Amino acid sequence: MAPSRTLFEPFRIKSVEPIRITDRAERAEILDRADWNLFKVRSEDVLIDLFTDSGTGAMSDGQWAALQRGDEAYAGSRSWFRFENRVRELTGLPLILPTHQGRAAERILFSCLGVAGKQVINNTHFDTTRANIESLGGVAIDLAIPEARQPGIDHPFKGNMDLGRLEQQLDRAGADRSNPPVAAVMMTVTNNSGGGQPASLANLRATAQLCHRHGVPFFLDACRFAENAYFIKLREPGQGDRTVESIAQEMFSLASGATFSAKKDGLANIGGFLGLSDEFLAQRCKELLLLTEGFPTYGGLAGRDLEAIAVGLTEVVEENYLRHRVETTRLFGRGLAAAGLPIIEPPGGHAIYVDAGTLLPHIPPHELPGQALACALYLEGGVRSVEIGTLMFGGIDPTTGLERFAPLELVRLALPRRVYTRSHLDYVIEVAGEVAAKRFEISGLRIVEQADSLRHFTARLEPVAGDDSREMMQWEPETVGV
Repeated sequence: MAPSRTLFEPFRIKSVEPIRITDRAERAEILDRADWNLFKVRSEDVLIDLFTDSGTGAMSDGQWAALQRGDEAYAGSRSWFRFENRVRELTGLPLILPTHQGRAAERILFSCLGVAGKQVINNTHFDTTRANIESLGGVAIDLAIPEARQPGIDHPFKGNMDLGRLEQQLDRAGADRSNPPVAAVMMTVTNNSGGGQPASLANLRATAQLCHRHGVPFFLDACRFAENAYFIKLREPGQGDRTVESIAQEMFSLASGATFSAKKDGLANIGGFLGLSDEFLAQRCKELLLLTEGFPTYGGLAGRDLEAIAVGLTEVVEENYLRHRVETTRLFGRGLAAAGLPIIEPPGGHAIYVDAGTLLPHIPPHELPGQALACALYLEGGVRSVEIGTLMFGGIDPTTGLERFAPLELVRLALPRRVYTRSHLDYVIEVAGEVAAKRFEISGLRIVEQADSLRHFTARLEPVAGDDSREMMQWEPETVGV
């Protein structure tokens, strides 16, 4: 066996973007002006931006070259046909509707499925998916396996659906008002809200079989399908000799359709699609697409974007790329854990999720420990991350009318594709270690103002300690990031 060698980026860098360096005092002022909401912080005020991997990646030379051949015809452009051909080749779905991003595909699908008064079951819904369902009067149900809510347990497929609970839910559906009909079952691959964890091919097959038996359509939220397929290749017995593309094709073949954000595993900065196999449903979706997105051969996208996505959907299944991405994420997770941050195990494909509830036991859920930790990371070192906890998923439950708390209080550090080098991530690990050492000095946050839906995007917050003391700003001056 050849000796293990240093992991290096399987690409060369030929264009760079300067980073403006801020100091801690400046970031304290920025954070206060932003109402302690990192969505409101300008990108130029961020040193290392791990806020999201959605649309923030670097495109390849092949994608930039493809932009130049973009056909901007309103109808029937050459770029559309190249896009459609690649999506069909990859997914096997015959009916493809382009959208400006994934949430547009979700809104169109759920609108045409008629989810009002019905359940939509998922391993775990992400924020926009849940919001689209609930805004239409549907009920979003999460049925991931129990291990998905146990951060420290090392399970290879924490994104799996709990098949026993799913069967019970399908059996009871429509029995009474407390068990409304099921409009659809969806699997998010990889499971973003659950720590970027993959679902196994065996579990996807079994979920599809249950849905077929009960006459319920089964869809994929396929934003990170390639990362999920690569984990199947690495971890699932009998799959190691297959190509990532062949595994992905089988994943898609199990579903009635898929929503997709090309801002993730499309390796593009914008775009998405809704893929379907049912002609009647596709026609209804196409009519709504015409009303809200654009003509069905561009769907809110420029021809050049369609070109970039078509190339990205080929590059994303290359194993050298996926090996580097998954291993970089794993090493980043190991570094954060060594620095004192409890993380969801095992590390996922696109991000590391810090268990803020465990790190900050002195901050109760209603004081938003995840958001408090995210703000602390920014304050200490200019690192932007995102809370995935009670700020994102809390609020008033539309079904019960009671206050809703997230099952886990997490902070996600998402890695933009092909953007940061190892030294950038080493810096983040150093900052994280300094924050962990001073964790009991972090105070909670309270919501001052919020929207009825997706409140985390625009909420105004303030430290619970409040007033002029600003406890979070009273730490000793930093030694990094100046």
